Amino acid sequence: MIAVDDGVPAPLGAHFDGRGVNFALFSEHATAVDICLFEPGERHETRTVRLPCRTDDVWHGYLRGVLPGQLYGYRVHGPWDPGNGHRFNPSKLLLDPYAREIRGKIRWHDALYGHRRGGREDRIDRRDSAVYMPRCVVTAPEVPNLALDPVRRPLADTVVYEAHVKALTRTHPAIPEPERGTYAALAHPAIIEHLVKLGVTALELLPIQGFVDDRFLVDKGLVNFWGYQPLSYFAPDPRYLGEGGLGSLKAAIRELNAAGIETWLDVVYNHTAEGDHTGPTLAFRGIDNASYYKLDPADRHRNIDCTGCGNTFDVSHPRVMQLVLDSLRHWVTAYGIAGFRFDLASSLGRSPLAFSPQAAFFQAVAQDPVLARVKMVAEPWDIGEGGYQLGGYPRGWSEWNDQFRDATRGFWKGDSGTLAKVTQGLTGSREVFAPSRRSPLASVNFIASHDGFTLADTVAYEAKHNEANGEDNRDGHGHNVSRNYGVEGDTDNPAVLSLRARQKRNMLATVMLAQGVPMLLMGDERSRSQGGNNNAYAQDNPTSWMDWSTDPDPALSGFVSNLLALRRSQPALRRRRFFTGTLIDPDQPLRDVHWLAPEGTEMGESHWSDDGLQAFGMQIGNDGEPGDRLLMLFNAGEGACTFHLDPVVGGPWWPVFDTGEPEGASPPDAPAYASGAAVPLAGRTVLVLTAAGAGAGIRAGWASGR
Repeated sequence: MIAVDDGVPAPLGAHFDGRGVNFALFSEHATAVDICLFEPGERHETRTVRLPCRTDDVWHGYLRGVLPGQLYGYRVHGPWDPGNGHRFNPSKLLLDPYAREIRGKIRWHDALYGHRRGGREDRIDRRDSAVYMPRCVVTAPEVPNLALDPVRRPLADTVVYEAHVKALTRTHPAIPEPERGTYAALAHPAIIEHLVKLGVTALELLPIQGFVDDRFLVDKGLVNFWGYQPLSYFAPDPRYLGEGGLGSLKAAIRELNAAGIETWLDVVYNHTAEGDHTGPTLAFRGIDNASYYKLDPADRHRNIDCTGCGNTFDVSHPRVMQLVLDSLRHWVTAYGIAGFRFDLASSLGRSPLAFSPQAAFFQAVAQDPVLARVKMVAEPWDIGEGGYQLGGYPRGWSEWNDQFRDATRGFWKGDSGTLAKVTQGLTGSREVFAPSRRSPLASVNFIASHDGFTLADTVAYEAKHNEANGEDNRDGHGHNVSRNYGVEGDTDNPAVLSLRARQKRNMLATVMLAQGVPMLLMGDERSRSQGGNNNAYAQDNPTSWMDWSTDPDPALSGFVSNLLALRRSQPALRRRRFFTGTLIDPDQPLRDVHWLAPEGTEMGESHWSDDGLQAFGMQIGNDGEPGDRLLMLFNAGEGACTFHLDPVVGGPWWPVFDTGEPEGASPPDAPAYASGAAVPLAGRTVLVLTAAGAGAGIRAGWASGR
């Protein structure tokens, strides 16, 4: 039997205390809130309870006798007044924003819309939507588990691997079929062994917070595979649960932790799946549209859209910010998440409309005792006015550096005028991040991500090929900074394949040899292709899945592994402070970063202003340890060149890494180069040399399994 008491207004959500459940829901403009209880398999609620109390705009009630596993949803009463931003419609079943588990999925129907779809927007639709909606689930209390504490690896030692739960695991032959594509598969020894062997330290998962398949995609037989249409910020998306339930995700993160790998989440707090003012009423719109979304001050029936997805979550509202912060803390404390990548993060800093690094959200994160210990990474743009904010985030934040990506791609494909940009990226993009008093670790460097061409497609396609998305190839951006080297797409021409293999290695080396935090896209180490699709967000099929059965470049994984072993062995590649260009020794003209022209002199103004220069050298030392030095020689030109080592850089130098080698490691018998020597450098090559004696130690480390 269920008895109803007043309950308490905090915490928000549904919380079981051993005897019953306290329900609490924020809605500033509602006039009443009903909790709807469902039995498994029933199309409609079996009991409706009016929440009896309202405290500081939180509606709450305690239902004694309700147990974990109970299915529920809300119906919220209030004015139907779209002109003033209010879209209350109690005919629509709504998800609890704080639900820890969601069961079922949306079945698209016009009854899910608060207004008469296709008709006048101001006409309310009173059809019941419950039969088409998933249910929230009351969960048991979360017990702190010390085993879920993340590894907390220093950011300077971090290498990020961006992946999708299903795409990474769907086809691996060692994973039992029922587990493939689920959270549990992330913990399979075959997956963990692959990540450990590569040398990555953080697995960044594309969105797993509960999300929606857009109606227009479902109508075309597609899905939102990437997951960037969120609806439930506390619940893992049920499509990846498998037989293990919520515990399978916690178990996977625990196993990754044991292997020394942090788990990061790509999170989407900039918009929700409810779309623009013509979209469905699934949760926030029906709970309190005027509080949760930014509305156009001149026309409050419309949303402000800084995201390209129809709406913008109003994180400047105190209760909306509370939800985001509560959600982030939940993923840290309940699941052991060690880092977050924020999609379209500029929208989080709009207070209320203009971006500010002093926005309340950033300040709240900085002082939060849980979140202040977590790695925060911004996608530093949205599509609103002033939305591109690379370098504009506050201390404590890192950012995806798309300028690094474009400069690196352009340099290696032979674009003129890219030298200054690629060298800026190699030094940690000081010009971008130093003004905000941050270090090179603010720059997350990458050559490819989920959004755009894969590494293999960057050297195989010059135009996007997105026809499978059903939008006549109009979707996806056209700025790919790519080159096909004579053939668009697949080829069996050995010369073209050899050149593509070399260029993949050159771009990977540039990422891993640069100051900052390197990121690798899932499958780039296996030359994964999407057939030229640079926007595969709707492709839940082999286009997106990792193909574990074939490897078109079998030496590439070993190349990445050796490259990351080199990075781990060389503190000079993992500096925590920017180079300054100052002299290491006042009596010697050698700088902490010393740029070399091929003719054997320090690069001067004439070199930096030469738009056609495609070869340079870079000598660096570790911060505070000038004796720990590396010499890196880059040649993006088609033809070979000879580097004359400036006597200032000293010698001898041992070659340790060469992108002309299939797996990267220089031959053990490679000769050392004395001070002032001439170093032959093949076209389209990176050669890394280290101080005398160190090279043999690095190669020995590789041979012993790193």
